[in-house]
Amino acid sequence: MTQYLVAVHHPDNYDPSFEGEDMQRDIRALNEEMKAAGIRIFVGGLNAAASAMSLRKQPDGEVEVTKGPYLKTSEHMGGFWVLEAVDLDEALAWGRKAAIACRAPIEVRPFH
Repeated sequence: MTQYLVAVHHPDNYDPSFEGEDMQRDIRALNEEMKAAGIRIFVGGLNAAASAMSLRKQPDGEVEVTKGPYLKTSEHMGGFWVLEAVDLDEALAWGRKAAIACRAPIEVRPFH
């Protein structure tokens, strides 16, 4: 079986305080369903992208550390699951459920 990253994407100005009880209930239910199916390896939510620190190797060999996300985009990963699925179709089925529960765009990507 292959492991897949199922990532939730939020806009820069995402405010988790707007997540209502219905959404939190739906995400909890999805987590329980994933556990019951035996496919969930790990789940985690992330703080806002502004809290990220980026590290870049410089030509002189030093590593520069800067505040903020590495990618300059209008959307960032807000959380993710690592699932172990039979195939991409199964991972996409869970991704669809995640998109409904999280009310946000989802990316599904296999690990090497």
